[in-house]
Amino acid sequence: MKLAELSQKPELIKIEIDKAELVEKYGDTLEFFCFDRQPIDVFTKLANADTSDPGSMTMLFKELILDEHSAPIINGESVLPMDVMIEAIKLIGDRLGK
Repeated sequence: MKLAELSQKPELIKIEIDKAELVEKYGDTLEFFCFDRQPIDVFTKLANADTSDPGSMTMLFKELILDEHSAPIINGESVLPMDVMIEAIKLIGDRLGK
């Protein structure tokens, strides 16, 4: 198989947060979107992320946590609750790590 055959344009995929505690707290499952493939620079940023610096982590996941139109949900005026952010980060890691 030629490597070129594996190359595809990234597709926007829906990810649902269905953790029981969060569904109970927010009243429903929560959904967001992410691209199924990420460029190497995003993986490099993830690998080298300074987990002790929440600001840099937020900037990194700003690129990954998207709405259905592929626009960042986290922007200059909007942030997610910390419990939702942590679960979204976990789900992205689970999905992209496969």
